[in-house]
Amino acid sequence: MSYQPVRFYQTGTFTVGNRLLPDEQRSVQANMRRTNSLNSGHRACQGCGEALGARYAIDAAMEATNRQLVAANATGCLEVFSTPYPETSWQIPWIHSLFGNAAAVATGISAAMRVKGRHDVRVVAQGGDGGTTDIGFGCLSGMFERNDDVLYICYDNGGYMNTGVQRSSATPPGARTNTTMPVGDSTGARFGQGKDVPAIAIAHDIPYVATATVAELRDLEAKVRRAMEFRGARYIHILVPCPLGWGHASSDTIRMARLAKETGLFPVFEAEHGTVTQVSKIKRKMPVEDYLKPQQRFAHLFKPPGHPDIVERIQQIADRNIRRYRLTDDVERRA
Repeated sequence: MSYQPVRFYQTGTFTVGNRLLPDEQRSVQANMRRTNSLNSGHRACQGCGEALGARYAIDAAMEATNRQLVAANATGCLEVFSTPYPETSWQIPWIHSLFGNAAAVATGISAAMRVKGRHDVRVVAQGGDGGTTDIGFGCLSGMFERNDDVLYICYDNGGYMNTGVQRSSATPPGARTNTTMPVGDSTGARFGQGKDVPAIAIAHDIPYVATATVAELRDLEAKVRRAMEFRGARYIHILVPCPLGWGHASSDTIRMARLAKETGLFPVFEAEHGTVTQVSKIKRKMPVEDYLKPQQRFAHLFKPPGHPDIVERIQQIADRNIRRYRLTDDVERRA
């Protein structure tokens, strides 16, 4: 783990903790000197995990770089809700790329800074899963292969939410989207499709790869800071639940992110130079039903007569992740 976990104790108020800690142990968001890089006034939906993840990640990157940061942002939810012309919620140097070339644009910015001798200026590229795992995948792989000095952050909400909730290659099997409707013999998104981009990033042998969720703020911030300690290509994949597309209550965003990890469906780990170095262990293993049932995109799996066979196949995916990444202490690592 890139940080020392802090155990908070009840203090008799709803305020948990950070003011009781030394400055060096406080989270970026608890610090009065945080930059609010993604400021208030944007048009994100209530409970939007992506807005939360971007705020955490970019503020942490700003702290790690002494505020010497430039961001390239792919088309998608994050770009649309944060920059309705002529307004913007960004308080950093920020450029809107096309849907599929954020990694290439960020590479160009990094090269320009290098030519100008501005080695202190760091570059972040941002995109959703559609702009990362699908449309921008070629540019991203090229960035990895060349080992360009860019941190790429993918905010994964499991679909093309901005354009009407269509399937992406990050949509989980069994999920309903507007292009994978559960009608006739269909039970939602098909098994055997999609991409495991964190694993693909590891296969490129780049300096740093990590996954995170918005349910663990300190872990997310620590991974962004750790990424900024490296030069070269780095990749962080953040799970950001979407109340609109997933069909869960807007107040359940953090709960959904936590359950994704605790079921094993979303492994949380770090890797350096092609080798997994740290994993975030599951504290209490939960069945996948606890994660699926609160989401309307999986409701068809539980309506009579139900699809227990599909739920079991999803459970098998979770169990395989637990074995592969050794997410509990009672398993041996195997593919």
